[in-house]
Amino acid sequence: MSTSRKAQKSAAPPPAATFPVLNPDTAGIDVGATELYVAVPADRDPEPVRVFRTFTPDLQRLVAWLQACQVRSVAMESTGVYWIPLYQVLEQHGLEVCLVNARHFKNVTGRKTDIADCQWLQHLHAVGLLQGSFRPPDQICAVRAVLRYRESLVTQGALQIQHMQKALTQMNLHLHHVLSDVSGVSGLRIIEAILAGERDAVKLAALRDRQVQATEDEVVASLQGDWRGEHLFVLRQAWELYVHYQSKQKDCDREIERLLVPFDSQADPADAPPPPKNHPKGKRKNQIVLPESDLRRELFRLYGTDLTQVPGLGPSTVMQLYGELGTDLATAFGQMGRFTSWLALCPDPRKTGGKVVRHQTRDVKHRVAKLLRVAAQSLHHSHSVWGEYYRRMSARLGPAGAITATAHKLARVFYHLVTTREAYDESVFLREEQRSQERRLQRLRKQAQRLGFNLTPTEGVS
Repeated sequence: MSTSRKAQKSAAPPPAATFPVLNPDTAGIDVGATELYVAVPADRDPEPVRVFRTFTPDLQRLVAWLQACQVRSVAMESTGVYWIPLYQVLEQHGLEVCLVNARHFKNVTGRKTDIADCQWLQHLHAVGLLQGSFRPPDQICAVRAVLRYRESLVTQGALQIQHMQKALTQMNLHLHHVLSDVSGVSGLRIIEAILAGERDAVKLAALRDRQVQATEDEVVASLQGDWRGEHLFVLRQAWELYVHYQSKQKDCDREIERLLVPFDSQADPADAPPPPKNHPKGKRKNQIVLPESDLRRELFRLYGTDLTQVPGLGPSTVMQLYGELGTDLATAFGQMGRFTSWLALCPDPRKTGGKVVRHQTRDVKHRVAKLLRVAAQSLHHSHSVWGEYYRRMSARLGPAGAITATAHKLARVFYHLVTTREAYDESVFLREEQRSQERRLQRLRKQAQRLGFNLTPTEGVS
C-alpha cells in the first residue's frame, strides 16, 4: 500500500467550512519531487489524507483511489516541473485539474506542513476560492516544448560565439572588430579556413563577403596575430559546438513543422496577404525557418489572420506566441483586460487609507510578456505610428515605461486580432496618431498665447 503511516497519524481534521461548499467532489494534492500528499473530503474515506510516491505505478494507484472516492476535480500547486506527469495522468483519466499559483492559497503562518497544505488546497477548491492557471491544450504544449528547447539552443550557441571571440582576442586577431558579426557568413568562412590551417592574412581576408564595409587592409591587419595552440584548440571546440547547435536548431524547425500539420486550418494559406513593406528580406539568424513551407503562410493558416502585419511581430515571434498561447484566447481569458492582467503589463494600483501607494505593474517573469517587450523595443527607430507612440511614451515614462506601455498595446491588438480573426488595419492607429498630433498642437497654441505669442505654420512643412 502506498499510504504513509506518518500521514495517517498526523492528519488533522479538515478546516471548518465557513463558506458554502460549491464543489463537494474535490481533492487537494501537495506536489513534491518524491512524494504526493493527497486529501479528499473527510466523508469519502476513513483515511482522507494519503501519501503516494511519484513513480508511474503509484500515480495509477492515486487515480484509482480518487475515482473510488468519487472525486471529479483536483487542485494542486504548480511546483517546478514535478506537477506535469501527475497533471497528464489525471487529465487522461477524465479528472478536471485546477493548477494553482502558490501565492493564491497561502495558509496561516506557522502551520506549514505537507498534510496541512493538501487539506487547505482541498478546502479552498471545495468552496470555490481557487482559480486555475492557464495551460494550453496538449497539442500546443508539444509545440511549446520544442520551441522552448530551441530557445535554449540559441542561448547556448550565443555562448559559443563569445568563446570564439575570446579565443581570437587572446591570439590578438581582431576579426570581430572589423566584422559586424563573427558568426556571420564572412566570419564563419574565415574561422573555418583558420582551423583548416590557413595563416596567410591576405588569403583569409579574401574570404570576406563583398558586403563587408571594412577595407581589405583593415581585415588583413586584423588577421595578423599570435597563433597559439591552446587558443586554436578552444576556437575549434567552440566552433564545432556552435555548428552543432545550429544543426539542432534546424532539427527543431523540422519537428515544429511536423507538429503543426494536424492542426485545423482557420484560413487558406494561399489567401495570405503579401509581407508588410518593412518586413526584413532574407533569412535572419536564429529565426525559425520551416523546411517545406513558409512560416508566415503557415501562421496565417493557423490563426486565420496575418499577425505579422503588426509592426514588431515577426514570424518567429508570432510562432513563439502560438506555442505559448494557442488560438482559443476567448475561452481561456474571456476578456482583453484579463489577458493583459495575466501578462502583468497593465498597472496594478495598491490603495491604503484612501490613497494609491503604488501603481506599477506586477513584478512577474512571463515568457509571453517578454516576447511582447522585445517586440516593443524593436519599434524604437520605426517610422510607423507604433514608433511614434513608443517615442512619445519614452519621453513621458522613460525607456522602461515606454517598453511596457507599447507591449501592453501590442498585447491588446494581438488579443483582438486572434479572437476576431480580423485583418490588421493601420488606418485605425493613423487616426489615433492624428488626434494625438492635434491635441499636441492645441497645447502648444495655448502655451504660446499665455506667453504672448502666436503660432504660425511654416510653408512646405506638414
